[in-house]
Amino acid sequence: MQRVGFIIYPGFQIIGLAAATAFEVANLVSDPPVYDVSVRSEAGGTIRGSDAVSVDSEALDDTHFDTLIVLGGTGIPVSSPNLLEYIRAASGSVRRLASICTGAFVLADAGLLDGRRATTHWLMSPELRTRFPAIKVEEDRIFLIDGAIWTSAGMSAGIDLALAMIEKDLGRDIARSVAQKLVLYHRRAGGQSQHSTLLALEPKSDRIQSAMDYARRNLRNTLAVEELAEAAHLSPRQFSRLFRAETGDSPAKAIEKLRLEAARLMLEQGRHPIEVIARETGFDDRNRMRRAFLRAYGVPPQDIRRNLAEA
Repeated sequence: MQRVGFIIYPGFQIIGLAAATAFEVANLVSDPPVYDVSVRSEAGGTIRGSDAVSVDSEALDDTHFDTLIVLGGTGIPVSSPNLLEYIRAASGSVRRLASICTGAFVLADAGLLDGRRATTHWLMSPELRTRFPAIKVEEDRIFLIDGAIWTSAGMSAGIDLALAMIEKDLGRDIARSVAQKLVLYHRRAGGQSQHSTLLALEPKSDRIQSAMDYARRNLRNTLAVEELAEAAHLSPRQFSRLFRAETGDSPAKAIEKLRLEAARLMLEQGRHPIEVIARETGFDDRNRMRRAFLRAYGVPPQDIRRNLAEA
């Protein structure tokens, strides 16, 4: 059995423990079970989280863990000297040491992220960079792996981090099965952006939301204004006016953002040829997709794929 320990402290966010469920479900779909999961704190006992939820925990001791994961809180954690000493000592013996969200500040306080690439919630990334200039902070990543150190973005990204660990341990099929049982839309890769195009556009009316959902499902189509307007049950003129009023973007610009997001996700999740990705996401050819990537990200698709492979 691989021991997985989740480290909590007063003020931790309970949603971070959702990552523990991924390991528990992995035990249900693998034969024999693989993970022994426990919740730990400096002194043990009942630990109150950031809201009205308290969790029972075991004290940190000399138990050997395969994987230790430090949870985050709503703010920046204040780490005790004893906790930092424990984490420093554990870093030399565990196979993986990880943080979820602002738990990265605990690893940083322990000096374990100096010279490494790391991420945290995008809101806290500037503070992490300011406080710890020796860390190579990459704020727009779901999670990052640098040697034995794993760091993740916001709390829900802890589930993606756990699924990636499960995939490394047990293979893609088990990880996919766990994601399905958790009713996840898809398993996000580490290099994926923390920002969702649909959330960023944030259409307010049901009609514009329906048109954007239609577009996301039919990226191979031309998706001219007439087609989107029909999906929204509006005239093309009404649709264009309402779309810009609600999102601040033109329909064409928004569709390009959706295509870029889908193409980047395909780059992260598989080894499809660039030509196939361009066709499936509606760019039609690799040159058009390359120009869109350069405008949006400043690098071509090949560079993003290469960076992901090195992560």
